[in-house]
Amino acid sequence: MCGRFVLFSSEESLLRVPGFQEVHAPAGLPPARYNVAPTQIIPILRPGTTPTEALVEPARWGLLPHWKKDESGPPLFNARAETVTAKPSFRDAFKHSRCLIPMDGYYEWHTDPETREKTPYWISTGQLVWVAGLWATGLDRLSATMITTASRPPLDWVHDRMPRFLLPDEYATWLFGTPNEAATLLHPVGEDLLNSFSVRTADKAVGNVRNDYPELIAVQGEPDDGQV
Repeated sequence: MCGRFVLFSSEESLLRVPGFQEVHAPAGLPPARYNVAPTQIIPILRPGTTPTEALVEPARWGLLPHWKKDESGPPLFNARAETVTAKPSFRDAFKHSRCLIPMDGYYEWHTDPETREKTPYWISTGQLVWVAGLWATGLDRLSATMITTASRPPLDWVHDRMPRFLLPDEYATWLFGTPNEAATLLHPVGEDLLNSFSVRTADKAVGNVRNDYPELIAVQGEPDDGQV
């Protein structure tokens, strides 16, 4: 799963997306965030009025399907790739309302099998990446969820789930493809992209959503090799 992430990339990075000639942010871009949590506002990228135009817009992280009567219940901030095409909470959005979600990296907690101690880790490539997402407008609010897949080496030791990061040549298929075409992307990311991620210990203060500052991802020693 992915329940916390980080976004601090520059305006230039967020508005320069491969495959789009123009990317606009009519509501403005968010400030740098180092501990984004479900139900908070995140930026999402949706197609604009033409195939070469896109919009970056603020959305609630936690999908609100059209049939939701209120915001009660667990927030739908992740959608499993294995069931997203059939699950009632997500299937309509998968057919008609796909988006991209930007992040500079995410946090995951790993439990030591011997001590049972939970340690947060900061996982990133060192560059802005885009995740496959879905959007909806239930309760008259723009909202979104993030697609997750089974994790693969070298990240599977941290957690058995991970976001479905997209490569630039996959953006168009995800955003504009038919449901069948988009479904071809519902698998874990490829080895080349996986190998570009590093895993480092994060500050345990990240467990409190009120803590939101750069020191949470300060490098502590060398990248972890998975031996915990």
